[in-house]
Amino acid sequence: MKRTIKNRKNSFVYAFKGLIELLKQPNSKIHLIATIVVITLGFYFNVNKTEWFILILCIAIVFTAEAINTAIEKLTDIVSPDWNEKAGKVKDVAAAGVLLSAIAAFVIGLLIFIPKIIALFNV
Repeated sequence: MKRTIKNRKNSFVYAFKGLIELLKQPNSKIHLIATIVVITLGFYFNVNKTEWFILILCIAIVFTAEAINTAIEKLTDIVSPDWNEKAGKVKDVAAAGVLLSAIAAFVIGLLIFIPKIIALFNV
């Protein structure tokens, strides 16, 4: 039993190491800034529970996509250290996943915040 608990603890340690590695990536820093802006706007405009749920889900999806993309890029660099057209396409498709999730999150953010911004100036 003790061995299982230690394994679970180690899996969390490795996951947090991965999170730190993810946050070192330049694009993750952009996502982190966007996250801070969204959370700040959420508090400023007092978004409701459903809107918070949607915003948090969008943030999680973008960071998850970025984590998968980063893992794929690092693994591709190990497996194919020299330039390889197919490896490049794998990286491009993984990056496209991040782009799609970020665009969707941006559009959802606009749908939530634009009416609140308009209402702020129509007082």
